[in-house]
Amino acid sequence: MIGGRGGRPGLIGLAARTAVVAGTAGAVNNRMQRRQDERYQQEAQAQAYEQQQQQAAMQAAAQQAAAAQQYAPAQPAPAAGTDVVSQLERLAALQQQGILTAEEFAAQKAKILGG
Repeated sequence: MIGGRGGRPGLIGLAARTAVVAGTAGAVNNRMQRRQDERYQQEAQAQAYEQQQQQAAMQAAAQQAAAAQQYAPAQPAPAAGTDVVSQLERLAALQQQGILTAEEFAAQKAKILGG
């Protein structure tokens, strides 16, 4: 026999092989961890950018809405004359039916006409 043991590694060879395997595994693990950290950082940056874009879009929409409201034409008031006339007609009908007295009719008529 040459080498003494017939092809089996000695204690030092086994320790060296174990150290190489452990070192390689550590290096691979470190590389994988760095890549994962880089991915997480890129995702966080992408999310932050997306949030900034959404916030900017919301601010622009709010400014447009405020500007549109500021320059929007005023809505015309409903025709008050027709409402007053219809109220007076209802009061007259209630008086004719005997539900309102002449004094009550006069008081309600004064309220409607603002006096």
